[in-house]
Amino acid sequence: MRINATAHPTSAWTAQQLREAIPSDHGYRWLNHDRSGIFSPEFERGVEAFRIAPLRTPVRAPKANAYCERIIGSLRRECLDWVMPLRERHLRLLVREWAGHYNQERPHLSLGPGFPEPAPGLPVMWQAERHKVSASLRVRKKPVLGGLHHEYRLERVAA
Repeated sequence: MRINATAHPTSAWTAQQLREAIPSDHGYRWLNHDRSGIFSPEFERGVEAFRIAPLRTPVRAPKANAYCERIIGSLRRECLDWVMPLRERHLRLLVREWAGHYNQERPHLSLGPGFPEPAPGLPVMWQAERHKVSASLRVRKKPVLGGLHHEYRLERVAA
């Protein structure tokens, strides 16, 4: 996952981020965006070249862009409210590590609870076994963001 940041985003910079983020065999239908100047008519033409329909949110209606508001709020509450980035490079590192944790290791209740992009080899626990760990497995803890969050894994115990 690539995470970029800039102090002065432009329409050209935003269009380049889109080109790098969208694969050629995508299944996306819409790109929801606000009315910021970085989403110029040229940017929208670039979006349409990907066969994606650009959708502008209504003026002063943050609930119309609820998905972006949700992810930005989660990033702020779970990471940036607790860690002060020292410079742009540090911010990129923090956001990249948080995004990996958010997409691969952090459970999402809307998924039952599940993971958007589960890591390979993650054992699936049945409902009846949720609070029991087999004697052949142990729980391993890995700190994320310097211990702000933790990821937990089941691993086989060496015999």
